[in-house]
Formats: sequence, C-alpha cells, structure tokens
Amino acid sequence: MGLSTAAAGAASSDAVRICVFDLRRGQQEGQELDKILYFYPPDLPFSSQLSVIGLSEGLITFTRIFSPNAACEVIEAERHSHVFYQAEPDIWMVMVVEKNRELEAIWRIEALRSVLKEVHSLFMMFHGSIRAMLDKEPSGELLRTILYSFTTDYLSDFFSSKRLQLPSFRDSLRERGSVQMLTVGREAAIEVQSLVRMLELSVGNTQCHSILLFHDLLVSTSLTPGDTVNLYTYAVLRMTPRALSSGASSWSYLKKGSTAAQTAASVSASEQLYASIDTYSNEDNKFILPRPLQQCKWSKGRDGFLVTNAEGADIQYTNSHIPTVWLQQTEERMYICAYQHKYLTIIVLIPVASTNNAEQGISMVKKQIQENVLLKILKVEEKLSKGWGGENAYHVSGYRYLLLDGDRSVSRASPPAKVTTLAKESLVAMCKVREEVDREKNRAKWEDEGHEKDLEVCIRAKNNAWVIARVTRGKELYMVLEKASETLLYASDAIEKFSNRYCNGAFSLD
Repeated sequence: MGLSTAAAGAASSDAVRICVFDLRRGQQEGQELDKILYFYPPDLPFSSQLSVIGLSEGLITFTRIFSPNAACEVIEAERHSHVFYQAEPDIWMVMVVEKNRELEAIWRIEALRSVLKEVHSLFMMFHGSIRAMLDKEPSGELLRTILYSFTTDYLSDFFSSKRLQLPSFRDSLRERGSVQMLTVGREAAIEVQSLVRMLELSVGNTQCHSILLFHDLLVSTSLTPGDTVNLYTYAVLRMTPRALSSGASSWSYLKKGSTAAQTAASVSASEQLYASIDTYSNEDNKFILPRPLQQCKWSKGRDGFLVTNAEGADIQYTNSHIPTVWLQQTEERMYICAYQHKYLTIIVLIPVASTNNAEQGISMVKKQIQENVLLKILKVEEKLSKGWGGENAYHVSGYRYLLLDGDRSVSRASPPAKVTTLAKESLVAMCKVREEVDREKNRAKWEDEGHEKDLEVCIRAKNNAWVIARVTRGKELYMVLEKASETLLYASDAIEKFSNRYCNGAFSLD
C-alpha cells in the first residue's frame, strides 16, 4: 500500500513478535534468558526479547488478579495487539502485532491465536509436549533447537514477497484448525469403507489407523477429531498432490495461484531470516534433527509410496528414519506409511510398539498393500474422480459462506477463488462480525460453562453488502451477500433458503 517491497518487508519484520517461554524458568537474577524457548525475529537483541517476554509475563500476572480461572487471551494497546495462548501449564506462546494501517493490519484475534494453537498442536504430534521434553532434558538446549527449526519451517508458509503474511480480514471466510470433508455418494462410500477394511487387514493383527484424502478434502478417518485435524492439516501442508507439486500449503487465499518460483522465494526469505539447523550435539552424541515441516521434503516414489528425508535418526523414540507421529488420544507413537494414486492420498498409521524392526515391518505392509489393496485403491480413486465437481464443487451461486461444525471440527466454505471476488469492504465487515461472535462465545463460555448460546448478527457493509452470522447448537454460519436487494427481509430469506437446502434447516428460524 504505497511501500516499496524492501520497505514493506522491513516494516513487516518489525511489526510481528512471536515468542514461547516458560514461567517456571529464569526466576533467579542473571538467569532470565533461560525462560526463552523461542523468539521471532531471532536476530532481535536479547535485551529486546526479554523486554517483550517481561511485559507479557507482567500482563499474565496482572490479569490473573481479576480472572484467576481464565487465562489471558488478548491485550489491546494503542499501537499493538498482544495475543496470548497458554499451550501447556506455564508454557506460553505470545504474538505481538503492530497496528499498521498501511499494511492493511486488520485481523481477528482468534485467527491469530489459531496460528499459535496450530503450530503447538503440530509440534505435539511430532515431538510430544514441551514440558515433557524439558523434564527429560532440563537444560532446554535440545528443545530450543527443535522448536527453533520446527517453527521456522512452519512460518515459511506465511512468507510472501519476503513478508510475514499473518491471517488478516481477507481470511475471514476460512477456519484454521478444522477439516474440509468430501461429500460422496452411497456407492462410493461403500467402496471407501471396503478399502479401509482392506488397509487394516494389510497390517495384520496390529490395530492401525488410516486417513484418506482426495485432493485436499478428507474422505475417511479412523482417528479422533483432534488427531484427525492435526494429521489432516499436516497432509494438506506437505503431502497431498497439490503440496508436493507446489511445495506450499493450499490453505491460504494469498497463495492461490502462486507459482513455484514465488514459493521458492518465500522459502529463501525465511532461510535468510533463520539459520538452517539440522543437527544437535551434546557431550555424548550428535543427532540429525527431525524437520517434518520443512518444505519439499516429501516426494512420491515410483511404487506410489511417499518418501521423505525430513527426518534423520528420530532423537527420542526410534533409530529408524521412518517418520512417526504421536496420537494424543491413545498416547501412542505411530509410523507413517503413505501411498498416493493420482489425487487420492492414503495415510496408514502403524504402532511403533508393534514391531522391533521398523524397516522390515513397514516393508511388509507396503508389500501387502501392493499385492492385495492396489486394485481397490484404483477403483476408489476412479469413483471419487467421477463424482468430483472440481475446485468449485461447493460454490453456491450468489453466496460467499463459511459453515462450521465445532463439535466435529469440520468446515465447509466457498472456494478461495470465489472469496477473492468479494470487495474489501465486505471482508472487513465479516472480520468485524466474526470478532463480535468470538467475544460473545467467550463471554458465554465463562459465564455459563457448558451452555451453548444461540446468536445472530446481521449488518450492512459500506458497500451495501449484507454480512450475516448465525450460531446455534454448536454450528456456525457466516455469509456475505453482495448482490442482495435493499431489504433485510430479502437477506433473511436468502439465509433460510441456504439453510434448508445445504444445512438440513439447522440455521432456519422456524
């Protein structure tokens, strides 16, 4: 917005601070640096890092006086927004964002917090809890090294033209931390169910889990909602055909239509900001650090199975290079075995404890899949492709919408290409409406825990678009109608038609 690329990059770098710190550490004078677990930008002087963390710690302590049972979530200052997320007991993640009008700094606090939540959830999936790592290695050196490279790789997806592009008002019709489902017909669903059963049999007597994606949409999962969200998010970021071809996430509206050259430039920018750390040494050993979020690490082999060099020797758990994840619900560490045919991605999770020889065990599973399941995979992919309506399959003419089911962590939204056609005024208004809904939901949560509050917000934007939100029974609907007539009655009627046709009447007022 009137700034040169270099100036904009500098402004963006100065405008964002992200830190992770432990309130239990660094309490003695002269040991303050010990509490810092991660800081962005990393080249900021330690005195400035301690200043940000000291202020955050003070705000946390101060707000506890008034709300001892509710963790601090946001502090709005004149020039900055301070976004807090208590990831684990006494482990805090804080994002400080400058309010810069020239950089279109209009955001939703929950969208910023969702970035912190997502990186922590993914970290937990691969490495376990931060507290457990600190307990195991009290110096924190190993944790800092892993957290540094892991968060570096995660943030690389947010770089555009050497700028860190955090979620803004332009992302108002999307929801991080949810999965997008593929709607399939009865015949296809039966074939998918049969495929899942055959995958389970290919592992033998061991209880495994699986998750299937078509393009970037979830088809089937045997995991709990929380573990499904984490693995789905990772797959879309790094494993689906789109991710493999572009090396970048398909989530962001900002990246739709981006070229490989642009993606490479964003990676290069992040590598300039962060030193590439791939090894860790202590007095006894030197380890190759796992970097599962590093871009362009997954590739498709000739046999259809996905391979990665993102992990060297897994430091904490196995001596194998086979990638592993940690399931939160069952507290099991699982090997990843992934197969891809055209746009169908299949991920099978096999318990680490089920085999003493990981290489041999995974090779046997792959052999079973090739010999006994391959024809079924081809058939399922063919059926899903025939019923696939393309990237605009869930576009509804005249509507731009976001549909959320919080209980199942499922979302459905207008295609990103359609959302980009909305006027800036419409998206800004939607951002403000969602912010208001977030406040009401948080207020209801603390005032009457366990009680779900029905809510409706309807406003007229500056460009005369109708911006509407309805919340009921754990479900949320957000909608923009730019071509609606002058009356509120017309807009309300449009919502009723959408609810009855696409939501089984969940949002109807009758």
